[in-house]
Amino acid sequence: MIGVVLSILIVPLAAGITCAILPARRARSAAAVTVAAGVACFALVIALVPAVAHRDLNYLSYLRADAVSAIFLLATGFLYAAVAVYTVGYTKRHEDLYGRRFYAGLNLFAWAMLAAPLMSSLALLWIAVEITTIISALLVAIEDTDGAAEAAWKYVLIASAGLGLALLGTVFAYYAGAQVLGEHYNLAIQPLIQAGARLPHTPVRLAFLLALLGYGTKVGLFPVHTWLPDAHSEAPTPVSALLSGSLLAVSFYAILRFYQFTAAALGSGFPRDALLAFGVASLLLAALYVFGQRDVKRLLAYSSVEHMGILAIGVSFGAPVALAGVMLHVLAHAAAKGNAFMGAGVLVVKFGSKRISAIRGGLDLLPWSGPLFLLAVFALSAMPPSGIFRSEFQIVAGGLGSGNYAAAAALIVLVTVAFFGLTASATRILLTPAPLRARPTLSRGEPSAWMVVPVIAGVAVLFILGLHPPGELTSLISRAVEQLGATR
Repeated sequence: MIGVVLSILIVPLAAGITCAILPARRARSAAAVTVAAGVACFALVIALVPAVAHRDLNYLSYLRADAVSAIFLLATGFLYAAVAVYTVGYTKRHEDLYGRRFYAGLNLFAWAMLAAPLMSSLALLWIAVEITTIISALLVAIEDTDGAAEAAWKYVLIASAGLGLALLGTVFAYYAGAQVLGEHYNLAIQPLIQAGARLPHTPVRLAFLLALLGYGTKVGLFPVHTWLPDAHSEAPTPVSALLSGSLLAVSFYAILRFYQFTAAALGSGFPRDALLAFGVASLLLAALYVFGQRDVKRLLAYSSVEHMGILAIGVSFGAPVALAGVMLHVLAHAAAKGNAFMGAGVLVVKFGSKRISAIRGGLDLLPWSGPLFLLAVFALSAMPPSGIFRSEFQIVAGGLGSGNYAAAAALIVLVTVAFFGLTASATRILLTPAPLRARPTLSRGEPSAWMVVPVIAGVAVLFILGLHPPGELTSLISRAVEQLGATR
């Protein structure tokens, strides 16, 4: 499988370099390269699943793939392929703005997010996440508007501060590991987990708190979430989909790695309590802020904060069924949020505005994208039979089964509140008739079939995850739960 692992790293990197060196007039060639790379990477990740569902893979002392990392690779791989196809339709009206530079950045962004879960050490993981910050900030600012520049600058400042804390946490993790494994310890993740019972408690505790706050900045956990609504709103829609569905999850993956060795060293009580506090606060903030939003992409950005809070709460429950729900939620959220942002992108292209008040009659004017956007909103609201319904049901069941009745009840109440906020805005956008003065200027139809096909694929994924996940995926999730050290 070494060829598969290396190909996952090489294909998007080669695609990014190819797009960067293509002549400026060859934007369509860059689009074709990006689609081929995205679909190829998703196929490669799927090919990796059967192997890591049964054993860990270690290569060259720097690369490692296990069940936990494969879950996050699947989420990124699927979104990379879907967004690559979607981008062909999204950019065709603005080829002067979204040229080869945009495609190069998109591929390199995907490369960094695919590389992070394959890194064998905490140091390399930090470097990969830092690279995602640099590339994604440039993509957020690519439209060169005042709002985009401000959002990118805010993102760089806050994310860099957070990653500075995460780096300090990594230093404390090295110090803790060096006390047991020797001064030449290279911050490899697996030896640190195996030596957990012998690690000194104080540096481990500091390492986890700093990593939770630091990487939590990239995850969008309260109170270090403030960059997220601006960046998601101002970025081009394909970038917003990757930011929300993949980058936040990859950053959460980094927290999970710190969680593993912290639980091995201190027991699961301390890291679970910390995750619960951040998770409930994030979910509360998002549930309230989805009301009254004026920008459809900011609305979806706060929904991302909500779902990252759900992931943190799910891990804090510690029960096997809750952790299985968390792993499934990573995949389902990637599909649902990717669909929602791609649907929002169609609405923005159709109506020429991100303001919710300016988007009316979407269900009538967009025969495909209107219903698909509604399905995405329902999926994000955990309506059955979507994968998010199944994952949240498992998380709540795990919370109740582990005796966390108050937290489980809070999760149910706040998710319900968020549901009302999301569906209220979706109702105004899709079901309120368009004003009479706007009807002559808006014809019924889709901007591009390229912007519809990947959303249909996302709906199919959501139904598969909700109704009957494939056997290999179930085995992969079960093994990931074992690696996370579930407690009963």
